[in-house]
Amino acid sequence: MGKGYSVRRLSDVEGIECLCGTSVRLFTGKDNTCANVHVVHIQDSEKHYHNECTEFYYILEGRGTLEVGNDTVELEPGTCVQIDTGTPHRGRGDFRALIVGVPPLKDDDQVVVEE
Repeated sequence: MGKGYSVRRLSDVEGIECLCGTSVRLFTGKDNTCANVHVVHIQDSEKHYHNECTEFYYILEGRGTLEVGNDTVELEPGTCVQIDTGTPHRGRGDFRALIVGVPPLKDDDQVVVEE
């Protein structure tokens, strides 16, 4: 049996470009079956939704807005937003968010909304 825990540091993981901006993927579906944990720098993301993954955005720093469905939510540090499956969303502004996805986001579970 393993240690029962895992540790990752932002400084040890290289960021990658994604629909939302630059994502540092600390834990993914390759690491576990319960959730993914990403820190994402968002400036102007593409509107998209997920068919299987519910996401929780916790704003760490910066300000902006999150278009969620037909609404716009003002973002500042300390704001947390739950985005259910099938709900289109997009971030605008300049902020960093801790994003937790349940179950872990799969590569093919990002559907871009054409506008």
